[in-house]
Amino acid sequence: MTAFQVTDRAFARVAKILDGEAAKALRVSVEGGGCSGFQYKYDLVDGAADDDLVLEGAATVVVDPVSLPFLEGAELDFVDDLMGQSFQIKNPNAQSSCGCGTSFSLL
Repeated sequence: MTAFQVTDRAFARVAKILDGEAAKALRVSVEGGGCSGFQYKYDLVDGAADDDLVLEGAATVVVDPVSLPFLEGAELDFVDDLMGQSFQIKNPNAQSSCGCGTSFSLL
């Protein structure tokens, strides 16, 4: 499988969010909880930790090493449609996900 990916749309949205903020990156992580067992979490952070995966584009996205196995082969995208605007993760490891799009269970 390939490493975690970020689309150009997601990088552009992160750059727009970070514009004028003190934060320098978006951290994507996975934690236990949510209605399906695991949930995605997004935080604005000052920068990467030494052991983070750092993805650079129009902005910086970081992933911690504990979350990375849950995101292996996944892609962060930004969607703007009739249902609204949101970051979405397309995760091939997720067996099922919640309607909110932030909670998932593993295979």
